[in-house]
Amino acid sequence: MAATVVGTGKHTYRVDEQWARLPPGIDLMAASVTVDSEDNVYCFSRVQEHPVVVFLRDGNFLRSWAAGQFAFPHTIRADKDGDLWLVDRDLGQMMQFSRDGKLKRTTGTRGFRSDTGVKPEDFRSDAYREVTHGGDPFNLPTDLDIAPSGDIFVTDGYGNARVHKFDRTGRHLTSWGEPGTEPGHFNLPHGVWIDRRGRVLVADRENDRVQVFDQNGKLLSVWPTKLIGPAVMYVDADDIVYVVEHNGGLVSVLTLDGERLAQWGDPTFRSCHGVWGDSRGDLYVVRPGSWGRKRRVVKHVRVG
Repeated sequence: MAATVVGTGKHTYRVDEQWARLPPGIDLMAASVTVDSEDNVYCFSRVQEHPVVVFLRDGNFLRSWAAGQFAFPHTIRADKDGDLWLVDRDLGQMMQFSRDGKLKRTTGTRGFRSDTGVKPEDFRSDAYREVTHGGDPFNLPTDLDIAPSGDIFVTDGYGNARVHKFDRTGRHLTSWGEPGTEPGHFNLPHGVWIDRRGRVLVADRENDRVQVFDQNGKLLSVWPTKLIGPAVMYVDADDIVYVVEHNGGLVSVLTLDGERLAQWGDPTFRSCHGVWGDSRGDLYVVRPGSWGRKRRVVKHVRVG
């Protein structure tokens, strides 16, 4: 059976759905994916016994770690120093680990829910509909990124409508955002990325857009391209942006000004939730597939 090929031009990929090779007894319910400087691929999984699963770039299993430490894995991100940063939505925490799984730091009070109008017992994925006002960190946070200065930006989306800024020590500096559809407001801020220009890109998922801010929360622009529920972003070394569109089952490739270069996918893959690239330009996409609704890491090998 011929491999599926997606994309256009320089952004053309051969899809390898069977890339991840797991040993017996280990399964994935993938939430997020990242790649370190050695092209090791890390999957943040909602399987309690094996929440962080590490692969070589050829798909061979390397190790797993952090069993039993999470409630609802949401985001994983490798930094320039080789550490891994993870966001647990339901614990309301971001955590810094070494690449071999040693916990180095935790920010956020375990189980704390700030006042946003959402009932503290409400952990629904559509709790964002009940947000009446922005609140302090955290109320079901979603993603993070780290600026070259060491400042950390966290999207707080399922039970809040804000972006929070921390310094490199984890001290809270400022927050911005309120629930709504007007520019500068959020309806489930789900993903964040600090681009080469120092701007804060925010995937405003249920408003179908990416908004661009400076690092103090001043709105700079709203991307002109409508996206169907953008979840998270990955920006490569050439400043090409890859966005997974959660509600459309799509992957879009865009410029830093939000102009679309390529797109692929269909509603079958609705609930796309992660994307990252390696040093060779291959992509790793978290999405469901022919196996049913359970998400996996699907490799897209660049051929364009």
